Amino acid sequence: MMDQQKSERSIKPIHVIVLAYPAQGHINPVVEFSKRLASKGLNVALIIPVSEPSKSLHSTNHGTSSIKIEQISDGFEGVDTNELSLDVYFELLTVSVSKSLTNFIKRHQSSQDNPAKVLVYDSVMPWALDIAIQHGMHGASFFTQSCAVGAIYHHVHRGTLKFPLEDSRGQGQDSVPPVISNLSLNDLPSFLVDVDAYPALVKLVLGQFSNVMRANWRLFSTFAELEVEVVKWMGSQCPLLTVGPTVPSMYLDKRIQHDKDYGLSLFKPNDAETCIEWLDSKDADSVVYVSFGSLASLGEEQMEEIAIGLKRMKGNFLWVVRASEEKKLPCNFLQDMELLDGKGLVVKWCDQLQVLSHGSVGCFMTHCGWNSTMEGVSWGVPMVVMPQRTDQPTNAAFITEVWKVGLRVRVNEKGIVTSEEIESCINEVMGGERGKEIKANSLKWKERARIAMEEGGSSDNNINNFAKNIIEMYKQWCFVHD
Repeated sequence: MMDQQKSERSIKPIHVIVLAYPAQGHINPVVEFSKRLASKGLNVALIIPVSEPSKSLHSTNHGTSSIKIEQISDGFEGVDTNELSLDVYFELLTVSVSKSLTNFIKRHQSSQDNPAKVLVYDSVMPWALDIAIQHGMHGASFFTQSCAVGAIYHHVHRGTLKFPLEDSRGQGQDSVPPVISNLSLNDLPSFLVDVDAYPALVKLVLGQFSNVMRANWRLFSTFAELEVEVVKWMGSQCPLLTVGPTVPSMYLDKRIQHDKDYGLSLFKPNDAETCIEWLDSKDADSVVYVSFGSLASLGEEQMEEIAIGLKRMKGNFLWVVRASEEKKLPCNFLQDMELLDGKGLVVKWCDQLQVLSHGSVGCFMTHCGWNSTMEGVSWGVPMVVMPQRTDQPTNAAFITEVWKVGLRVRVNEKGIVTSEEIESCINEVMGGERGKEIKANSLKWKERARIAMEEGGSSDNNINNFAKNIIEMYKQWCFVHD
């Protein structure tokens, strides 16, 4: 009878719980990592805090059928979060999700013979590790930023970089990789330079390292070859695993069937077919795709300069302008599009993965969010970079100076990027001599990204080792409880 019980237990699924931070840029990489874990034979429950479950998440079901999506309350039902300060928002989110997560874990543990032993959590929610430990679980901190940005935050948290930062050059030269110590003021994360403007965000990003050494694993959404110096240095400070690029498998190694997109969105999909049909009508490498992410907000003057620059540049353009930003477009700009003879298309939303992988797209004008950066690198698309804030200036520096896969637009004395600068950079990337070098470098990094996720690649090996660790924990648990 005992042998039969052991046999039944041995074939039961091995559970792991993954907690995402409720922002699109954080959800995407966590979703893809969850799919990778599921492909290794683990039973993954992905928890996403939301206010209105039926309205908040839109699913395409591409690849997400391998994981179980669980929605818990973020505590903001009926609350307009736009009216809250960041301090209040983060405090309420922490209190509410802590309670919701605790209740979820209790329900899970009481309903499973072999409950999850590991909680993977977004690094900006370090308190989740305390909850995991309280319930006898191990924790894995998942960083959705680059390893370089993580290294900078780690240094500031330790006090080995002066704070507020004036310039990283010359600071900590004996203890940081040259690639970081050579960064200029304009290359550093914005809220470490202008501390008073972002006190809540400073607290959030530095808090990632408050208890990180108590976590059993530190996972980074990057690949070792992309940040080799920084990964090696960070690994000497706190052992880590690179597990990226965390983008859909069908664009890289193609080992997870039907994994064509992230599968979950906080934004209601539309315009996808319109975009692809329009792109199909264009020549190869003739379109610049322009998108500044799901959160960036530009001023009216800057929007006007972009509009003029796009109309003047030699190729075609596809520009994503969120509904909340449309009012900032120049008067009659959308109406004037009809006079451009198909040169441009402006949409509220598009499937960025499909667009970047389309043969007609020859340039990506981006704000340099880490997900967009990884997508541009993974798809081998040359970039024109226009960073706004947070980690984006650092990502831009690596794109242009380290990987050499793009050009950075320069701002004038008013902090505005002029239409002439935009036109010049796009034309150079898409048709100039520097553009040829950038294209060659982009294709090189595309290949390296693919290899990292293929069987035996650096990230694939790390994911395998992480999954094996979880399985080994389960076996030990079984031994103790038999």
